[in-house]
Amino acid sequence: MSYSIAVRALCEFTAKVGDLDLRFTPSPTALEGIVGHRTVASRRSDGYQSEVPLEGEYKTLRVKGRADGYDPGQNCLEEVKTYRGDLSKQPPNHRQLHWAQAKIYGWLMCRKLDLAQINLALVYFDIVSEKETCLVEAFSAAQLQEFFEQHCALFLHWAEQEMAHRDARNQAAQHLAFPHVGFRPGQRHLAESVFKAVSTGRCLMAQAPTGIGKTVGTLFPMLKTLAPQKLDKVFFLTAKTPGRKLALDAAQVILQSTGAPPLRVLEMIARDKACEHPDKACHGESCPLARGFYDRLPAARQAASQLSLLNQAALREVALAHEICPYYLSQEMARWADVVVADYNYYFDFSALLFGLAQANNWTVAVLVDEAHNLVERGRQMYSASLDQSTLNGVRKTAPEALKKSLQRVNREWNALHNQQSGVYQAYDKAPEKLLQALFSCSASIGDYLNDHPQGLDSTLQNFYFEMLQFCRVAELFDEQFLFDISKRDLDRQRPLSQLCLRNVVPAGFIRPRLTAARSTVLFSATLSPKHYYADLLGTPANTVWIDVESPFHADQLQVHIVSQISTRFVHRQASLEPIVELIARQFDQRPGNYLAFFSSFDYLQQVLQLLAERHPHITLWSQSRGMGEAQRQDFLDQFTTHSQGVGFAVLGGAFGEGIDLPGARLIGAFIATLGLAQLNPVNEQIKHRMAAIFGAGYDYTYLFPGVQKVVQAAGRVIRTQQDQGVVMLIDDRFGESKVKQLFPRWWSVEPTHFRAIE
Repeated sequence: MSYSIAVRALCEFTAKVGDLDLRFTPSPTALEGIVGHRTVASRRSDGYQSEVPLEGEYKTLRVKGRADGYDPGQNCLEEVKTYRGDLSKQPPNHRQLHWAQAKIYGWLMCRKLDLAQINLALVYFDIVSEKETCLVEAFSAAQLQEFFEQHCALFLHWAEQEMAHRDARNQAAQHLAFPHVGFRPGQRHLAESVFKAVSTGRCLMAQAPTGIGKTVGTLFPMLKTLAPQKLDKVFFLTAKTPGRKLALDAAQVILQSTGAPPLRVLEMIARDKACEHPDKACHGESCPLARGFYDRLPAARQAASQLSLLNQAALREVALAHEICPYYLSQEMARWADVVVADYNYYFDFSALLFGLAQANNWTVAVLVDEAHNLVERGRQMYSASLDQSTLNGVRKTAPEALKKSLQRVNREWNALHNQQSGVYQAYDKAPEKLLQALFSCSASIGDYLNDHPQGLDSTLQNFYFEMLQFCRVAELFDEQFLFDISKRDLDRQRPLSQLCLRNVVPAGFIRPRLTAARSTVLFSATLSPKHYYADLLGTPANTVWIDVESPFHADQLQVHIVSQISTRFVHRQASLEPIVELIARQFDQRPGNYLAFFSSFDYLQQVLQLLAERHPHITLWSQSRGMGEAQRQDFLDQFTTHSQGVGFAVLGGAFGEGIDLPGARLIGAFIATLGLAQLNPVNEQIKHRMAAIFGAGYDYTYLFPGVQKVVQAAGRVIRTQQDQGVVMLIDDRFGESKVKQLFPRWWSVEPTHFRAIE
């Protein structure tokens, strides 16, 4: 049995030494890198060969890769690196890594062509000036073979350990038994569909109700396919922190079951949550955990590899024991974990780590996307960009003198755009060329400045710089799937300010390549209807399978009432307050217990809450507030106990509308006083027009489908087990419309409620 590794991955394992140092950044984008490599190749002689496939073996190790270029006339193999800034500021350990890659490729080329010696060139291409810096050295084949074998030998012990781990993992996974006594109703159907999707290499969309155990029901069959489908990794992607915790809990259940495979399950968290020294920069002269990082990494990596559950706490403990950064240890362990639990952005974002690693290393991966209905809005956010003029004004005042001219040019072009616009909001068909040129030029200037001044920038300017880079990146991709808009604000000022936004409307074009790059992607949620809406916006492949898993619940468990005598439209809001208060009080008095009441906004919520507190002071009330932190959200949920009685007020579509579990007496009912429709504003109206142009269903795609999905998610908080009994009050006359009712779960039995408002 041989172990295969890419040249780059081998060198990153064996040739990285010294400090972690992020100062020679940001590196060019992938697109800039591709263009840079093509430019270098176009300047070479006719016989020049690009992207030369090479491979070689050392004992049980197979090393593969593509050399950037080879010139037979000069007998010169080139390793091309694109960069921006001052090359003299490049850390020595970066240069050492690049030479290691060139030498490995050099030996593989000598072996392929039976050469006695070869010239190796490191070609550094400045993407701004388009100048090349070539560092050329001649090596004998014997020298390069010795270097190759030395590095392979360094990796071989780890490779043998990894092969043994994978063999044990795969054998045990094939015989893995379901970790519970039996499948819940619907859970077997889900698990079998996942297994079949991975086995046939297809994408699966699974609408599966809450309460059937979707997390275990999707992860278990994925693990069963590790060996037969030769999977390298399983990525479990979540939209929010609670989803990540559920995935880790499910993995723990499997790890503790009889005959469990020796898996490594890794949790990845955001850098700001993992950072031990947020006041320090990521280099050895500033942060003690970056100093000598790569010298201490091998021991930390070995220690981490012995653990099954590499959650945030376990990784931190290992990292600090070896005095290295926990966040960057987690990035390293992503290469060696079997199951990675992470946020959507780790796979779907432009610069997604997991997707990048999978592509670079040719991994065969299977992807689970939890609560996949969230991927539409999250995708739009990932592929959008905005800039705020008040931030620009602030950084212009405090920026170093060398940057003020380029920032002033950005401001001048911005004002020219802004002044042409008469209204508060306007959308445009294309992004503004002159402003974009100013932004590209400014970001290049800041990049050069950063390389010349490694101590960095103040945080506000640095953040604005990253926002500019994102804006420029999105601008390069701008097409009919985007809107460019300008929103004016602070209108009482003599000179109003504005916000620019490149707004992605249809994320399908960016999500589809990520779905198809995996062996299989399973998107699952309790709300994936209608099928065509999610297929259109997520870009699922044509042969995607869509299933609607039978609910384990029965209509007699949940009383769903439509209260059509009350309108929650904005114009009727004031008139709706008293009837809603009396409805909540009457239901509470008839069946005391814990309820959630959902509203379209905090203002509406507060008005009902205050009136209910005045009229019915015996009912205990608690409320969601704006900007709640994780601890405050937990305090809110902790008030729902098996013995408490009261009403918790929340905003629909917020933190408590999905992803929370309050089984049994902890929650017996919900009042949903809104259809969940997005706010009627110029942005949403523009999105509606674009949706109508692309899909012919502007209102449904912008307002109706996303709104009802939030309602169904919120109602899904009530029935969590087959023993639960509860009630849901849908408060608005529009809930009675057939096009709304057909979006409800099939197992609901909806009854009209004849509610007489207080005269």
